Amino acid sequence: MATKSLKAQEKDLANTQYQLKILDGGPFASGELPRFREKLRETGQNTLRPKPLEILQINLGYMCNQVCAHCHVDAGPDRKEIMTRETMEQCLEVIRRTGAHTLDLTGGAPEMNPDFRWFVAEASKAGIADFIVRSNLTIIRANKKYYDLPEFFARYNVHVVSSLPHYTRGKTDRQRGSGVFDQSIEALRSLNEAGYGKAGSGLKLDLVYNPSGAFLPADQQAMEKDFKKALASDFGIVFNNLFAITNLPIARFLDYLIASENYEDYMTALVDAYNPAAVENVMCRNTLSVSWDGWLYDCDFNQMLGLKVASKVKHIADYNEAVLQDREILISQHCYGCTAGAGSSCQGSVT
Repeated sequence: MATKSLKAQEKDLANTQYQLKILDGGPFASGELPRFREKLRETGQNTLRPKPLEILQINLGYMCNQVCAHCHVDAGPDRKEIMTRETMEQCLEVIRRTGAHTLDLTGGAPEMNPDFRWFVAEASKAGIADFIVRSNLTIIRANKKYYDLPEFFARYNVHVVSSLPHYTRGKTDRQRGSGVFDQSIEALRSLNEAGYGKAGSGLKLDLVYNPSGAFLPADQQAMEKDFKKALASDFGIVFNNLFAITNLPIARFLDYLIASENYEDYMTALVDAYNPAAVENVMCRNTLSVSWDGWLYDCDFNQMLGLKVASKVKHIADYNEAVLQDREILISQHCYGCTAGAGSSCQGSVT
């Protein structure tokens, strides 16, 4: 398990252009596998264009208390990129007048941003229908200053979406580090104590699963049943929904695929599992992603590859929803991850 980000290790894969070069080379350059744009044309879809905006996803910074093996953000304690209050205020202005019904705060560990609580309190006044914070769980137990996060979340009716690779200690710790499973269980218990996941509380707690190796997730509905049964019987933990997310070949997961010599097989599996029906509901079509420094992207994954929106409006300070709607969504071969099988997004399966 790495203890530093790819950026801190000064690895080639920390460079987004280098990642895009890999994604456009190998079996795609040779013609062994069709590029994503070619696959779209085969199924008569040609280009991707946005639907009306529903979700505004804001990355509050790449700093994190963990260095997970699969992380497409390449987050970690050594990442110092943090959203400033000035950029947060620009985001708040957009939140107040956007047509989006969902606000989705992510990171890194978004809670590590020093202005996180201020931002949540201010954003909650905008009347967003679904206010999501994506938590890695262990941050709740990382330091005493975070111990009251469950109560803080409950105060603002935050919808907590938490990553938990598996309901067993071995698989979770293998992906996220030694001791992570036990800390996650403690955090889940504290969320349950605050009312999260309990019938009638109105406080939503969803879990996110993504595979620990070079394979696609199993059926989301079946996995949810397994997670609920195991966590309830072994630890007395309850939650609402499980989202199964396909690992995209970006940053540390791409590094893993190359190091384990699984890259071409994994990309072949994604291409073979391509589902044209999933294209209709991929996250880039109803979501706009905002980076820690205010730049706009079609999705969180494009953000991590440095692919800013193909629009005259590229920064939150210049936000114009009508102009942004009139754009083509930027794609590359990583997009196969969102269109494989039942499809994948930050909200789980899409078909």
